[in-house]
Amino acid sequence: MINASDRGEAMKLIDEAVCSGARQALACRELGVAARTLPRWRSNPRDGRVGAVRLAPANKLSDEARHAVLAAANRHDCASLTPHQIVPKLADEGIYLASESTFYRVLKAAGLGQRRGRSTAPVARPLTTHKATGPHQLWCWDITWMPTTVRGKYVYWYMVKDIYSRKLIVNEVHETESSTHACTLMARGCLREQTALKPVVLHSDNGRVMKGSSLLATMFELNLEPSYSRPRVSNDNAYAEALFRTAKYCPMWPEKPFDTRAHARAWVIRFVAWYNEEHRHSGLKYVTPSQRHRGEKALMGRPATLYENAKVRHPARWTRGVRNWRLPNAVFLNPERNPESEKIQAAA
Repeated sequence: MINASDRGEAMKLIDEAVCSGARQALACRELGVAARTLPRWRSNPRDGRVGAVRLAPANKLSDEARHAVLAAANRHDCASLTPHQIVPKLADEGIYLASESTFYRVLKAAGLGQRRGRSTAPVARPLTTHKATGPHQLWCWDITWMPTTVRGKYVYWYMVKDIYSRKLIVNEVHETESSTHACTLMARGCLREQTALKPVVLHSDNGRVMKGSSLLATMFELNLEPSYSRPRVSNDNAYAEALFRTAKYCPMWPEKPFDTRAHARAWVIRFVAWYNEEHRHSGLKYVTPSQRHRGEKALMGRPATLYENAKVRHPARWTRGVRNWRLPNAVFLNPERNPESEKIQAAA
């Protein structure tokens, strides 16, 4: 391996040989240097190879400066402070040793990079990932406010939704948020769908009603497995949030607030009937939730056949393949990045 100093001597000898009339390629061959290596040496004299011995950078801390940084960070009045607090504190004392990033780097190199003080490192909570391959395997539920004509007073829409088919299982409107109302709602939903003999995952956020002891006891009796979102992460219950967004932005939503609970309940009944039976859901390739729930495969496969026949009649209009109308066989709640889910989503 030719070091940087030998490179300079080699280039000098090659230049002398060329000036004396020798060919550059032959001069390089005599020194054991490839002809293509010489231009690289001239453009970048610095040795960039992994095993090369390099000079210390000009801004490298000396041993004395490094010891001074460690001593300042371990002072009794700085031992619990972060470098972002230590540097201003030293500046108030008329002392400058290094920047905050240098403090962090020196502490890490010395094995002192753990969190300072009594605080603990944040723990990343794993995603609540569930998979449904059919109806009545994975439900979600939530509560939303519905405004009334009395300012500051609301009624509350309780909703349970099947994530696989997007069908609204059971709904109710009450004047208060209560675990008792939630228990009654879950019992009605399980009775209507006849799910008492098989386990169903019930996902929700971390609201007070969702984690009440009475509701947990009822869920245990109904064979419902509780699942909760991560704190302060609304996207973990995205299917419920998307449903409420659809409801409150659809043309059916009244322009004026609801007069009474009965008025709000009547509107919810009309919306649920429209959503389940008439609403062509974009996440279901524009079939209705009830069709998906019932598994009407012939109806869900009809658009693909229609497009294929249209392509046969007018092939010049189609520059690519027909649109894929097939629904995925599995639906994931908060999917992790893994080959199985990515393969299924790609096939959808």
